[in-house]
Amino acid sequence: MTTNVGGLDRIIRIAVGVALIVATLTGTIGVWGWIGAVPLLGGLVGWCPAYTLLGINTNKSA
Repeated sequence: MTTNVGGLDRIIRIAVGVALIVATLTGTIGVWGWIGAVPLLGGLVGWCPAYTLLGINTNKSA
């Protein structure tokens, strides 16, 4: 499992994931907001399985 998510991509994923989870916890959006865990995890780990399947790599150092 090599890193395939680059710097800006990681920041955006983490921000979107946290925003969705916070919005869910505050009751702003429904339970579907827990899907924010997916981009949050991808951003923290630096690996996206969909990118692997599609052959995308936003990590400049890899």
